[in-house]
Amino acid sequence: MDKVMRMSTEKGVVIFTKSSCCLCYAVQILFRDLRVQPTIHEIDNDPDVREIEKALIRLGCANAVPAVFVSGKLVGSTNEVMSLHLSGSLVPLIKPYQSFPN
Repeated sequence: MDKVMRMSTEKGVVIFTKSSCCLCYAVQILFRDLRVQPTIHEIDNDPDVREIEKALIRLGCANAVPAVFVSGKLVGSTNEVMSLHLSGSLVPLIKPYQSFPN
C-alpha cells in the first residue's frame, strides 16, 4: 500500500491503468480532453501488479483499474469519475491541474 500511496501523490492527477483496459483508456481521454495531463501508471507493466491491485481495492476501488487520484486522494473508478463529470463537479476538482484553465 505504501507504493500506491507514494505513486498516487507524484503529480496532481494520477491514474492507475492496465494497457488492455478500454475503460482506462476512456478515462485517460476524458482528462486529456479536459486539458489535464495525468501521470499514468500501467500496473500490468509493474512487477508488483498483484500487490498494487490489492492495495487499490483496499483503498476503496470496486475494480483495481482505472483508479483515479486527484491531489493524492482517491476519486474512484470510471463510474465515480463520470458521475463527477456529468454533475459538473470534476472540472472544479481538477482546475488547478489544467494546462489552460476554463
